[in-house]
Amino acid sequence: MNISAKELKDFFKVVVNMIEDEKDYLCELDRKLGDGDHGVTMSIGWQAVNEKLESELADEEDCAKISLTVGKTFLSAVGSSVGPLYATGFMRGAKIVKGKSDMNDADLAQYWIAFAKGIKERGQAEVGDKTMIDTLEPFGNALNDKFAESADFLSSFTEAVAEAKKGMESTKDLVSKKGRSSRLGDRSVGAQDPGATSAYLILDSFLTFVNENVEKAG
Repeated sequence: MNISAKELKDFFKVVVNMIEDEKDYLCELDRKLGDGDHGVTMSIGWQAVNEKLESELADEEDCAKISLTVGKTFLSAVGSSVGPLYATGFMRGAKIVKGKSDMNDADLAQYWIAFAKGIKERGQAEVGDKTMIDTLEPFGNALNDKFAESADFLSSFTEAVAEAKKGMESTKDLVSKKGRSSRLGDRSVGAQDPGATSAYLILDSFLTFVNENVEKAG
């Protein structure tokens, strides 16, 4: 399958709308663990991205420049720790597709693997710390392994997103070891991590987006 530069921008628009829809839910999750602003923070970042999509990126045909600008814009708009994490993810992904106006199966797989790895390296968290890495590392590992076997992006990404969901859900049973929520200790058990949740929602949005594209093409 192929995703064009225009379709990549369309996907980022989908994320903008999804975050607005889920903003209150993400804040509700964060109230149990932090200062309750994760949904608002994500919204601020993605609204800034939306402005770029409608102005500077409106006619951009280079997938790398689109992803790079999304990352840098999110970083400059969001002051909290999540800003550098997503910025690193999208900027690492941009390196994979430099100069490309279309992304094929291999490009897409490597883009999302680089995205997940970049965030882990920047955040320096491990699976089990009750962070977005509990979503992203199982996702990245599964995508890497499944794509190596099949060379089919959609089936590999579908399985990887299923692993991401399991990782997200696992955070309910974990003690938080990073960030403000780590001060809660055992009281953090029972609450799903908001960062792990928003990361999953972004991945799941891409899965829905590519499935809809396949249906249209068919």
